[in-house]
This record gives sequence, C-alpha cells and structure tokens, in this order.
Amino acid sequence: MLTEFREFAMKGNVVDLAVGVIIGAAFGAIVTSLVGDVIMPIIGAATGGLDFSNYFAPLSKAVTATNLADAKKQGAVLAYGSFLTLTINFIIVAFVLFLVIRAMNTLKRKEEAAPAAPAKPSAEVELLTEIRDLLKK
Repeated sequence: MLTEFREFAMKGNVVDLAVGVIIGAAFGAIVTSLVGDVIMPIIGAATGGLDFSNYFAPLSKAVTATNLADAKKQGAVLAYGSFLTLTINFIIVAFVLFLVIRAMNTLKRKEEAAPAAPAKPSAEVELLTEIRDLLKK
C-alpha cells in the first residue's frame, strides 16, 4: 500500500496540484494584504472614513460596544463588514485569475494561428529526391 501511495503522490498531476495550492495560498495572502492595506483604506478615505471592518449588527441587547472587537466580547454579533471585505477580496482574486487565463488563452490562440514552417526533409529524403529527378531525365 505504501508503494502504491508513493506512485500516486509522485504522479505529475498531484505534484502540479501541490505547487498550485502553495502558490495559491501565497497569492491569497498578497491579495488579502492588497485589499486590507491598500484598497479598503482608499475606499474609506473616499467615503469619509468608512471602515467596513467595524460594521456589525448586535444579536443581543447586551452588546453596546461601538467597535467589533469589544462587541464580540460582550456577546453575539453579525460581523457583515468582514463579509464585505472578504467579498471584495474574492472579486479581486477572481478578476486577476480571469486576466491571467485570458492572457494564456490569447497566447495559445496566437501559437495555434501561426503557420508552422514546413519541416526540412531529412538528408535521405533529399538524396532520394535527387535520384528520382535524375532518373526522370
């Protein structure tokens, strides 16, 4: 069973998938930072200090805090601001992946459209062609 598992794990598709997952996780961290540290502050500045991360709805009367961290300590809250941030994060990731796939498809179409130069015949074929042409004369 161990040998079978090793053969499965070493197949090209599994290794490619593992590399993709690792790169995807790193890409996710970059996009999370982009959204949290660049885009959301710009949106906040454009909307007069709007900060999605502190948007919440208290689910009990015991919650009286005005920021999310303190409200969570007081009781149950519906943190829809975090959901908005993650939704924006997802949209950005999906858009970037769309652009990458679109670029790859464009390159693939260009490769398919480019006419392939006819392959030069081998030396044997050239020699046989010359012999045939000489025999015709």
